[in-house]
Amino acid sequence: MPKRKITPRYIADHIRRVLKDGGSAPHAEGVQHFFKHEIKSRGWYTAELRKVAVRFRRTILREQGLGFLLKVADDLFSGDVLEEKVFAVFLLEKLTDKFADPEFKLFESWLNRISSWAEHDGLVHYLIAPMVAANPERAKAMFKWAKSRNRWHRRAACVALIQGTRQKMFFPEITRLSEILLCDKDDMVQKGLGWLLRETAKHDPKTTIPYLIEIRQRAPRLVLRTACETLPAIVKKRVLV
Repeated sequence: MPKRKITPRYIADHIRRVLKDGGSAPHAEGVQHFFKHEIKSRGWYTAELRKVAVRFRRTILREQGLGFLLKVADDLFSGDVLEEKVFAVFLLEKLTDKFADPEFKLFESWLNRISSWAEHDGLVHYLIAPMVAANPERAKAMFKWAKSRNRWHRRAACVALIQGTRQKMFFPEITRLSEILLCDKDDMVQKGLGWLLRETAKHDPKTTIPYLIEIRQRAPRLVLRTACETLPAIVKKRVLV
């Protein structure tokens, strides 16, 4: 009997079976409480899911290489199960220094497959954001995303700058992006912008606090409250007054 050819689809389907067989039904029901709409979940805890993904990553890299691993992740991220997409991200996190513009374009295309904030934040925070911080030219794409009709592109424009702002990068880009998104009515986008401003204020308060005070009459309260979460009470009061 001929030996089965190992393909990215074959490995991705094997991973899907592992996720289906190893999940927890009670936890899957609990996961639903975090989302406004119904999602498909296998009921995995994040720490355990990451451990399994790391083991698969090591084996695939050793036996098949990075290009094959990317194809497996791309296949997994095309599904509609939460853990499959998160698993795809875990397969590739810590490897972003090996990726270039073609991979950045691939991850950008994954934004069209997003159906929840958990899928979104894993993809953007762990794959896209490190690549933007590593090559600031990529931040130009954020302004295109910020004008998209797709809420996940607009949220991604914010979350993709978080790794950079933690390194005190991108303040001009962040203020420009804020001006575009301050009028956005979508709560997912507002929370993303607030998250970005919170991280910016945490790592560069001297520059960021005056900006928060300047926009306080125009910014949604959700954005301001999120941005101020880690600030001292007296400063928070000045911003939120």
